[in-house]
Amino acid sequence: MTLLTICSGIKSNASRCFALSAAVNIMNFYATLILAFAMSMDAFAAAIGKGATLHRPSVKEAIRTGLIFGVIEMLTPLIGWAIGLAASQFIMSWDHWVAFALLFILGARMAIEGVRCDKNGEKTIIRRHSFLLLATTAIATSLDALAVGVGLAFLQVDIVLTALTIGMATTIMAASGILLGRFIGPVMGKWAEVLGGVVLMGMGCMILIKHL
Repeated sequence: MTLLTICSGIKSNASRCFALSAAVNIMNFYATLILAFAMSMDAFAAAIGKGATLHRPSVKEAIRTGLIFGVIEMLTPLIGWAIGLAASQFIMSWDHWVAFALLFILGARMAIEGVRCDKNGEKTIIRRHSFLLLATTAIATSLDALAVGVGLAFLQVDIVLTALTIGMATTIMAASGILLGRFIGPVMGKWAEVLGGVVLMGMGCMILIKHL
């Protein structure tokens, strides 16, 4: 076997390894992207309900809401990753109950206020939601990402990149949800807030049923 043949074999194997590595990286990228947008669906649905209750929400308010949801959704996988195996069973046993309670309480409050306004024949014009209300909703919709973060702790993934991707996807989807809610609100009129509340309660029930 000549030196040229050996070198050619090494070069061929190196090319195959590089191609395989590139293919794995591409698959990881798409898997991360799919995971990110899957994690942002709850935030999108909640944001539609929130947007429907606002009076002509602006792009600025949509971006603000998107950033609040996005930052919280980005942090929760990191927290889950840090907790790791030690408390994973505890988190996965209780996260859906916490999400259900938060979403149901927030949704019931919105629905009751909507019905009360309708009976009084008045509707308070809301131009922006409080940070606390948005943050609480974001936490409730991001608890699944916390459990996902625990699972990712046992895989060879870049958790920082994954968390950033989830955060960016959620920011985009939540902001889009607020703007979409802008068109639903005028159509629903006084019942927009009731609809938003029902959506949140429904999401809480779906999360609970899915994990039982």
